[in-house]
Amino acid sequence: MTDETGATPALPAWPVFIGVTVDTTDPERLAGFWSALLEVPVEHRSDIEIHLARQPNRGVAVAFQRVAEPTAGKNRLHLDLLVKDLPAARRRAIELGANEVEEHKRDGFHWLVAADPDGNRFCLIEPPPTTDD
Repeated sequence: MTDETGATPALPAWPVFIGVTVDTTDPERLAGFWSALLEVPVEHRSDIEIHLARQPNRGVAVAFQRVAEPTAGKNRLHLDLLVKDLPAARRRAIELGANEVEEHKRDGFHWLVAADPDGNRFCLIEPPPTTDD
């Protein structure tokens, strides 16, 4: 990791969150889905894992690691994705291979729980509209 000048910043004494790695039996398929959904290219590829590029000026790194067997049951960690237009984001995710799980509204937020092609759940979240006073 480098800063704008190309220098590697010193690490602080506490942990720094840099990314999420998703276990999958098919890294190519899952990386293809998430690369298209997040609109980022593959940054690194090996026989056992694929890393996506970070979104410009935001986000964390996402990687997909080959495992021998699929994870049984519901995943205990999921990704939250902020979207400007939930209906448009929903259509795009479904076209790319996601499945709808359930929809919620609370405190002005409106979100869709969806599942990627491996069944990993994620949320597309539309924040409350902003008001100009």
